[in-house]
Amino acid sequence: KMRIPGVGGEVFNRAGGTAVTLPGSELYTSLQTGVIDAAEFVAAYNDRSLGLHEVTKYYYFPGWQEPGPTLELVVNKDAYESLPEDLRTMVDVAAREANADMLDLYTAYNQAALAQLKASGAVDVRQLPDAILLELQRHAEAYIGELIANDPVAAKVYASWKPFADGAKIYHRTAEQAFMRARDLAEIATGER
Repeated sequence: KMRIPGVGGEVFNRAGGTAVTLPGSELYTSLQTGVIDAAEFVAAYNDRSLGLHEVTKYYYFPGWQEPGPTLELVVNKDAYESLPEDLRTMVDVAAREANADMLDLYTAYNQAALAQLKASGAVDVRQLPDAILLELQRHAEAYIGELIANDPVAAKVYASWKPFADGAKIYHRTAEQAFMRARDLAEIATGER
């Protein structure tokens, strides 16, 4: 039994688990008392802040169900379009800035919290095995296939998103992943990584 909401929860159920939806405020006690066996929350910073490392033995990565944080701003379309252009621009820029600031802060806070978790030895930090990730991916693709087959809006979003995601994947292998590997070559060569 794992606290994991949304699409990730559906995929977890299909993989043989039992997804449970709980608010973050109930995770510590639910883990402590055995109501759930595992929890997916936000990332190292929030997990550590909630004290989840005090009631768990393992900390698994990557967060396969949630590739990254994004803030959402919902605005009535008619009200937004009735604004003068300069005010629409202000709303657009403020939304982008809030999202970028949140991503920057979480990048800083999460790396510090993960380092603290590792250094403390409170939990055993482990990478999910490839076989498990592949199985979860298989279930996710099947579920998404059902969604886009049964929902025209989901199909439209997917048709727009999928080519972008495929292109970004290729780009990141060539750029970010290759760059990070290049930065880690000394550690790889000496066996430190």
